[in-house]
Amino acid sequence: MNASSEAGVSHSRRWWWWLALSVVVVTADQLSKHVVLAMLRPGDERIVTSFLSIVLAFNAGAAFSFLGDATGWQRYLFGGFAVTASALIVWLLRRGGNVVYCAALSLILGGALGNLWDRATLGKVVDFVLVHDFLPRGLPGAVWFDPFPAFNVADSAITIGAVLLIIDSFRQRPAPTAKPQ
Repeated sequence: MNASSEAGVSHSRRWWWWLALSVVVVTADQLSKHVVLAMLRPGDERIVTSFLSIVLAFNAGAAFSFLGDATGWQRYLFGGFAVTASALIVWLLRRGGNVVYCAALSLILGGALGNLWDRATLGKVVDFVLVHDFLPRGLPGAVWFDPFPAFNVADSAITIGAVLLIIDSFRQRPAPTAKPQ
């Protein structure tokens, strides 16, 4: 086996590990939602700290309840986005990349699939983490983000993945080398 075929075998095995990370995210997301659904009824709140509560909220829309009041068509729209994005992410993972890039994609994939599962089975996403009273009064933005909209493990994974993609975009890449003529 030559060096290039060994690298190909190594890469082909490695992308499965990134899918495993996505499975961990989906599992953590669904288990946490299962616990919250068993513990709470809509509107219940369990105070954890002075700025953090566990609540049971449902979101039929996208981030920050965008289109949450629509008549139900958004379930299919956002489900279609999640399926399309998931297929693209798997393709990108198969192509490979550095650790930060692949970890970011894996987190986003796991989050997308976790929320897709909710949309497919419940018609809406289960949210339960509520952060509140964390901005000083009078601070610009306190009106818009306090309390912060409820979110879940999948949303957190998507957010962390997006931040990692932004960080990776600033990474210096080697200049392409010219091919000999």
